[in-house]
Amino acid sequence: MSNFQELRRKAARILTDPLVPLISRLKLTPNMMTTAGLILNLVAAIVIGFGYLLAGGIIFLLAGLFDLLDGALARYMEKTTKFGALFDSVVDRVTEGALFLSFIFITNPSVWPNNVTCQLILIFLAMMGSFLTSYIRARAEGLSIDCTIGLFTRVERVIILALGLLLNQVFIALAIVVVLSFVTVGQRFIHVWRKADK
Repeated sequence: MSNFQELRRKAARILTDPLVPLISRLKLTPNMMTTAGLILNLVAAIVIGFGYLLAGGIIFLLAGLFDLLDGALARYMEKTTKFGALFDSVVDRVTEGALFLSFIFITNPSVWPNNVTCQLILIFLAMMGSFLTSYIRARAEGLSIDCTIGLFTRVERVIILALGLLLNQVFIALAIVVVLSFVTVGQRFIHVWRKADK
């Protein structure tokens, strides 16, 4: 699992390392990047809610880049703060909630099976799995236990959901998110249980 985490970090650095020095020269702060990501995510949710999945997926993917850049910029500028970490986490939950809410308004029959109850249950489970994945990490870190492990973190959720939007396969993307998020919840729960028991 540690190899997978290292691979994830290297892939993120490939995206962020060339951009971070340029952004720092523009005098942008990490919190500004977080705020820009919030705005883009909310715009994406509105666009998706109106049924423009391709455009919404592109904006959502761009917003995901801002989500990677704020932390990388904070580390590069040596401006990591407790408030910045809290702000970033709160924004992540708000934007995920907005995205899942936008899925409720998609009425295109090519996206969903003809069953509103099934649609709502799937959206709810995807949101619950996503929130629990992040909550267990935050709660573990509050107990001084490192908990970055897991197969399906926020980065993977963003990629799968963006692909679902771009390919008009939201139902399949959400189903993947449900299954793999709860797998990750289990991984993190067991990890914390083992660490806390020592």
